[in-house]
Amino acid sequence: MKLLAVETTTEACSAALMIDGEIHERYEMTTNGHSKLILPMIDWLFADACLQPSNLDCLAFGCGPGSFTGVRIATGIIQGIAFALGLPVVPVSNLAAVAQDFFDHNNENLAFVAMDARMNEIYWGVYQRNALGYAELLGKEAVLPAYDIEFPELSGVGIGSGWKPYHQELTTRLSHHLIRHEADNLPRARAVVRLGLEGFKQGVAVAAEYAMPVYLRDKVAKKESEQ
Repeated sequence: MKLLAVETTTEACSAALMIDGEIHERYEMTTNGHSKLILPMIDWLFADACLQPSNLDCLAFGCGPGSFTGVRIATGIIQGIAFALGLPVVPVSNLAAVAQDFFDHNNENLAFVAMDARMNEIYWGVYQRNALGYAELLGKEAVLPAYDIEFPELSGVGIGSGWKPYHQELTTRLSHHLIRHEADNLPRARAVVRLGLEGFKQGVAVAAEYAMPVYLRDKVAKKESEQ
């Protein structure tokens, strides 16, 4: 099974190629260079693996929530490849990707994921590690003020960029349910490709025209600086 994934919805830009379970990733931090970086990253992965895009079985991408421009870049890149090659696509939540990467490198089984959404709000989702080791959403993802979050009566770790500006509100709200928190977690293609493979196995892949972005926030026409 060969699957390509891209993730460009935050300041982290990355692409990953999974070949029969082995993951190769290119990752770089950038403020606004995603459109210049992502295609060379993909080309490098194919060249390094001695593969052609026609060898792929499926595609995956971080479909949001995140920066409006970043979400559109990931969507456009994957739709273009999918249309050209007639490949199925698995849209992957960026919040799920943050949780998956955390679970892949830590022992805790529940994550309170908060990504900074600007405008005094966060993108919020609670994820639990399931029996197969994959991030599974508990409840619904939402965009809302930190003091309005909803969560199950379970203990977990707070992760994601939203924990830096809103750690006080989140810590107060979660109270004794919070084990600890860290704020450096960003979505990465290595997690998107893992969730993409599982989504493909579960039959949730879609045709290119249905591989759509997810914004959560209705005000998608806001300027990028406000996102």
